[in-house]
Amino acid sequence: MPTVDELYNTAQKLRDEGREEEALAQLQDVLARDESHVLTHLALAVLYGKLGQPEDAVRHGERACELEPDDPFNFTALSVTYQRAWQGTQNPRYIHLAEEAMARAHMLQGRR
Repeated sequence: MPTVDELYNTAQKLRDEGREEEALAQLQDVLARDESHVLTHLALAVLYGKLGQPEDAVRHGERACELEPDDPFNFTALSVTYQRAWQGTQNPRYIHLAEEAMARAHMLQGRR
């Protein structure tokens, strides 16, 4: 049986080949085995954003930050996810959230 990391790597290859739906299914399989796999949540945030599903993208971006709240990269990625969600929905709430996430990333970077 493949490891979680092997499944994740396969999903990334599928995504790189433009096989987004297959990559999505593979990433969902990863989370079924390990819901706390942060890289998978980050990858799903990007993939759902590309597929025009901003709410799902945001949910996974936020989950990555919940799992690793001290990693500034996660908050930078979340800020980008919020910005893309705003582009897709024009919901101004996402701009405010993007600014908050970026401020958190900067704060965390300053602490290191």
